[in-house]
Formats: sequence, structure tokens, C-alpha cells
Amino acid sequence: MFDQKWPVLISLSPNTEKDDLSLALKLLFWPWRWKTTNYHGDRISTSSLENEFKQYLGIKHAFTFNSGRTAWWAILKALNLKEGSEVLIQAFTCNAVVNPVRWTGFEPVFVDINERTLNIDPVDLERKITSASRVVLVQHTFGLAAEMEKILGICQRHNLVLIEDCAHSLGATDQGKRLGTLGKAAFFSFGRDKVISSVYGGLAVTDDDELGKKLKEFQSRLPQPSRFWICQQLLHPVLTNLLVIPLYGLAGMGRWLLILLQKIGLLSKAVSGKEKRGEKTSGLLQRMPDVLILLAENQFKKLDRFVAHQREIARFYDENLTNPELILPPARSGRIYLRYPLLLKNGKTDKMLDGARRKGIFLDDGWRKTVVTPPDTDQAKMGYRAGECPAAERTAQRILNLPTHVKVSREKARRIVDFLNNYRGDQRNH
Repeated sequence: MFDQKWPVLISLSPNTEKDDLSLALKLLFWPWRWKTTNYHGDRISTSSLENEFKQYLGIKHAFTFNSGRTAWWAILKALNLKEGSEVLIQAFTCNAVVNPVRWTGFEPVFVDINERTLNIDPVDLERKITSASRVVLVQHTFGLAAEMEKILGICQRHNLVLIEDCAHSLGATDQGKRLGTLGKAAFFSFGRDKVISSVYGGLAVTDDDELGKKLKEFQSRLPQPSRFWICQQLLHPVLTNLLVIPLYGLAGMGRWLLILLQKIGLLSKAVSGKEKRGEKTSGLLQRMPDVLILLAENQFKKLDRFVAHQREIARFYDENLTNPELILPPARSGRIYLRYPLLLKNGKTDKMLDGARRKGIFLDDGWRKTVVTPPDTDQAKMGYRAGECPAAERTAQRILNLPTHVKVSREKARRIVDFLNNYRGDQRNH
């Protein structure tokens, strides 16, 4: 009965459980040790999380950074490409993918997507390759592996470096191989709504010794974030879970409280206004501080359970969604479900999202409306030209993502399913 009254949210620190909240609270009271020790007083090293990832992936080199986009930036810098080199990336992506390409002096080339998989289209990929092309970035969107066999073949034929964007896909596999081990390098994100979360954090991995050496050198030159920035991240799971989420269903009070907390600087934003305009921000190129490594390690221990829960909720959606206006995502062995993406056959999703909000179901995660997300990102500053990737543009207008995270119980999933099954585009849902 409690679940029937509580708001259903797709983001806002979705993986935070009681032990994560308790850890963040404890760490808040040890500010003099944020950069060097954990709350027991023992020295923490970035190598702890790095070693866990090396063992998990079966890979030789892993390096932590304060965000996934910093890890991507580090990989690009370590490749030593000439200025003006082209990096092929899929449309329907985040500005956090595009910006590091531009900031390193390279040219992003947008490749259209397959509307069923939401991943890069190999046919359009080969069509977009030029003499200046050097890198292909493969984004495994929402945890579904891209068509790696075809893409690897294309990269080999054209002598291109393949990098994997695993921000959505920690725990996923392709033909029995873990995503993140199929290219020259890969990066992961531990952002606030990723598979595991430390609010901010990321990691780059590679089996290439020379690239590993350069990534290590790059990491060693980076500063640690300020204590104020660290405090913002530790406050995020505390304030969102104790204040923002409980108030979210009360006439939108939680949303306005979140905006206020971000405006006064108590909480950070996932993506800054400067990044949406394509501008560099001072807080990006930094190391991952010890306390956020602790948060990430605590979440990493629960990865298998998180992924199993995602798949259970996705299976529930598969079995119970019956509205013929909805196109369900393809099932594939080895995939995970950071989100459960639906496509509306006819029309845009704005009206559907409004109807869901009136029932306390908040499904707008920002992955919609524009080819480069969030929707208020300046598309021209990203280098995207309208009409360049028509499938991605169509998808952005009619996608609806459902939550699968550990806080989505079957009762909450049932609320979502009941709303969607009863939804008709020509009616208001009260």
C-alpha cells in the first residue's frame, strides 16, 4: 500500500540504499580526511577500485577519474591524434560524449542509429568514414550491446581505433564477453543515475600497455577536487533521499526543492549549463577522490543484484505491457537494462509524460527530444546539423524510458504498466 502512494522516479540517486546513505552520512563528518582516508582512518588508494575492475573485466589496466567524461577525455588525449582528426560517435547521445571530442581539438562526426536497438547503425557508420576518420566510439545504449562483430570488421578494414562507451552497460556481455573488453579501450561512469553510482566518478580501461602508460601519466598530473565539490557529492544521496524524493509527489515540491538546493550550491548538477553550451568547466579534469571511491566500491559489491533486479523488472514489463501503441525493446542475451526504452508508434511523448506525472509517476530522464541530450543542450554548439541523422531525430521525439533500478518494486512497476496500458493519446488521463 505504501508503494501505491510513494512517487515513482526514474532518476535522482536511484540506486542509493540504506547502507549507501549511512556511508555518505558518516563520510560527511570526516571532512579533514575526504582526500586521504576513509572514516575508519585507513588510507584509501584509487588502486582499490581499479584492481576490482581489472579483476572483474579480466583486463590489465584501469584508472579512476572524477567522471566518465574525464575518463573519455583522458583516452582521447592518450591516443595522440592530430588536431582535426574525426571521431565517429552515434547520434542520440549525451553532450558529455560530444564535448571531450571537441575540447581535445577533434571533430565529432554523428552517425545515425538503428531505431530498434538505439545503437550506432553500421551501414551509416561506414558511409560517414572519410580520410580524416581515426576513432569510432561505440555507445551500448541503456545496456544493449551494439553490433560489435560488424563494427569491429569496419574498424579493421578502415584502420580505425574502436573505443567503447560503457556508461550505460556495466555488467552487460556480448556473446559471453564483457562489454568494455572488445575495443582498444573503454570508459565507465558512476554518475548519479548509472548502473552503480558514486554521484560523480568514472574509470578508463585498456589491455594496451602503451595506452595504459599514457593514461597513468595523465591521471598522475590531475589535481583532486576541492573539499566544497566533494561535500556537494556526499550531500547528494543524503538530501535527495531524506528531503527531495519524499516531497516529490506533493504538488511538485520536491522538484522545486532540488532546483533550489542546486541554485544555492548545496548540490551539484549532473550536467552544467556551460557543458550544454559546449564550454569547458573547471571541475572536470580531476581525480576521483577517496570518499567517492568508497561509495563506488560499496555499490560495486551489489552489481550482480542490481543487474538481476533490472532484468526482473524488464521481464515484468515484457510480460505485462499490452498497449499496441508501444514498441517494446528487443530482448537479447547478455543485455542489462539501465532503462527500459519504449517507442511510441504515433506522436510525441510529452502528453503521455504529463499524464504520468498527474499519477505520481515521473519518467522524464532527459534522454529525449533532441539528438544530443539533455534537451536544452545547444545542438549547433555540439556540431550537429538538423537532418543529419533522421532515425535519431525520430527516436528522440517518441522515446519513453521506464525505470528498472533497485527501488522499483513490482508494485511500482505495476503502477507504470497500468497507466501505460490504459493510456490513449487522444484522451486525458485523470
